[in-house]
Amino acid sequence: MESYADWLRARADDELRALLSARPELLAPVPADLTALAARAATPAAVSRALDRLDRFTLAALEAVLVLPSPVLPDALAAALGATADQAGDAVDRLLRFGLVWNGGDGALNAAPGVRQGLPHPAGLGPPVREVFAGYPVERLAALVTDLQGEAPRGFADAARLLRRLAELLADPAPLVEAAGPEARSALDALAWGPPVGRVADARRPVRVDTAATPIERLLARGLLAAEDDRTVTLPREIALHLRGGRLFQDLPAEPPPLGDAPSGGPRGEDMVVRAAAGEAFNAVRLIEELLERWGLDPPPVLRSGGLAVRDLRNAATLLDVPEWKAALLVEVAYAAGLLTRSGDLDGEWLPTPAYDLWLMRDTAGRWTELARGWLKSDRAAGLAGERDDRDRLINALSEAMVRSSAPATRRTVLEILAGAERGTAVDADALRARLAWLRPRRGGPARDRLVGWTLREAAALGLTGFGELAPFARDLLAGGDPEPGLEKYLPDPVDRILIQADLTAVAPGPLVTELSRELALAADVESTGGATVYRFTPESIRRALDAGRTADDVTGLLARHSATPLPQPLTYLIDDVARRHGHLRVGSLASYVRTDSAGTLDEILADRRAAALRLHRLAPTVLASSLHRGELLDGLRALGLAPVAESPGGGVIVTRPDAQRAEPPPTAEIVRLRPDETADDSMISAAVRALRAGDEAARHGAEQARLRADAPSGEPPRSPAMATIERLRGAVDRGGRVWIGYLDQQGQASSRIVEPVRVEGGFLTGYDATRAAVHRFALHRITGVAELDDES
Repeated sequence: MESYADWLRARADDELRALLSARPELLAPVPADLTALAARAATPAAVSRALDRLDRFTLAALEAVLVLPSPVLPDALAAALGATADQAGDAVDRLLRFGLVWNGGDGALNAAPGVRQGLPHPAGLGPPVREVFAGYPVERLAALVTDLQGEAPRGFADAARLLRRLAELLADPAPLVEAAGPEARSALDALAWGPPVGRVADARRPVRVDTAATPIERLLARGLLAAEDDRTVTLPREIALHLRGGRLFQDLPAEPPPLGDAPSGGPRGEDMVVRAAAGEAFNAVRLIEELLERWGLDPPPVLRSGGLAVRDLRNAATLLDVPEWKAALLVEVAYAAGLLTRSGDLDGEWLPTPAYDLWLMRDTAGRWTELARGWLKSDRAAGLAGERDDRDRLINALSEAMVRSSAPATRRTVLEILAGAERGTAVDADALRARLAWLRPRRGGPARDRLVGWTLREAAALGLTGFGELAPFARDLLAGGDPEPGLEKYLPDPVDRILIQADLTAVAPGPLVTELSRELALAADVESTGGATVYRFTPESIRRALDAGRTADDVTGLLARHSATPLPQPLTYLIDDVARRHGHLRVGSLASYVRTDSAGTLDEILADRRAAALRLHRLAPTVLASSLHRGELLDGLRALGLAPVAESPGGGVIVTRPDAQRAEPPPTAEIVRLRPDETADDSMISAAVRALRAGDEAARHGAEQARLRADAPSGEPPRSPAMATIERLRGAVDRGGRVWIGYLDQQGQASSRIVEPVRVEGGFLTGYDATRAAVHRFALHRITGVAELDDES
């Protein structure tokens, strides 16, 4: 085969599908033919993304292909890697699958176009002598050769001949290295295993062997270092290989490092792991519901710079009784799941979205699934909250500074490693970092190491792991399945019964149904949480329920329906007593007023010295007026031990509990940015392969012949009702058949298309258009009709 494009053209359809599955970015958009695919695969961005997916051993195999002399045969590659033939063969198979190498008819391996540019220093080696000294002027080359061979070169000073002679003189550099001295040898050793470049001052200064004074000058004068520019020197490849003893790699394990040892007491039972994880999953759902319920009534403001203030984050942590890092995680997960957003652009507030109300209608397992999927795909790193950026500015939760593009890929990789670990293996952060360094060596660094630690901590807090092991239902989530059945059987069933005791407390033995939970939170205060939640009834909590529009009968009836025992007398007395006094006073605004049916009550208020701050005066025997606003007057009377209620101008009671608020997500922006999946749909890949083959055929025989071979039926384009059109297209997707559609272009001109539908979603049909020999997206509203075609046609 003469070229990389010819090699691609000779691949079977299964091999092309494997290439596109391994490198899905090559499909955006689908190339016109295989020549265009080869060109796109060689672009720097595409090569870089493919290299990022290679493990350490496979990447080393690719580097060896670049370094070894041509032709590179499998046996020579295995010897260079210090691996068995099977290990080297597996690495070559992966490289062929990624299209990073290609083999000719003789079986020799060739690096794909663009790979050499993507790996400027393969195996940590610099360029060969002929390349690294190619930029030297002829006079400098002649001086180098003269110093090394002891006499001036004979004949005409030709650069190519001088480079060839210099390479011969440096083929055995041992005497030159020894003559340069131990200090110079130390400098070479620092560059031997890469990177092969160093920084020195005035690297291009003229220097000869007899005048060299410093170790660097002695190396430059002997050709053991080459000056690339005024400040950069490079170690030639031949010198580095001599210093390495001929080895390409210093330490190259063919297998990933182990993840750890199983616990000494034997592997933990799966039941123990899943129960621990399910408990944390339930707790995460409960905490997010509690937080959003509070923020729906009393939302925190959005900072001018965006995000959540430190004070509000601390208040959330106090409310939930969790550390600040966990509060930041819960807030970010709610945001990623679309349950929380900001209202307005200026002076906005953080409010639950309408999706939160739908979320509350689901069972606990369904709620957790939405949260876990949002966390897994989000590009935000909750662990950054409270830290400072490179400009020493505070990073606030929910701010744009929390975005880290590598976060979703790192999370998924960490969970996949945990999923592949042996059952009972204790996997810690250090073992995960070592495994990741082998699996994805090009993506390493301090940022990824921190993301690994945060991922482990967050996975445990959200219930994806138990005792450091991935829970079975989390494995289902990771594989794209439904985790709800596996999680649901380990979650406590919501209860609608509570145990009310004579000491004015109520014990909920498990999670309450949503309606009861909300009503109980209104009429009682949470005293403690844990395996059971303890609520306490107080005059203030009962008044809060009455202020929200509930009557004494409503509260008593609710508790009686859900109590496992008869209501104790102290509780009924408390409710009746608060209700008897509740609303006895009515407050309005003149700025504001107080009225009652009992003039004696007003006499008592006016006689109380504590009421002086209320600035009251009598308008009538049963009416007092005040210059205070209604809210201030209500608070003042309650401080006197009274139980007034707010009154509307018509005399009705005003419900003073703030209504729960909601905010719509911005119409022009997503709630959270989600990175595109690094996988492509199998049906889309198959359609793309057909389009590439058809594009190649059209390029050889002409596009018109390709259209004729599509065998479009004669006559007018089909017409069908809109709903029937969509149903027929979905049926064709499920069946894998072809359809004849009528399609209107932007000018309203109708045309006939023969299409193999791949998917119908988002108002578009995506499929292989046989009449255009390409994959296209068709707007559903422009499709005039659909007619089914027999497979034979």
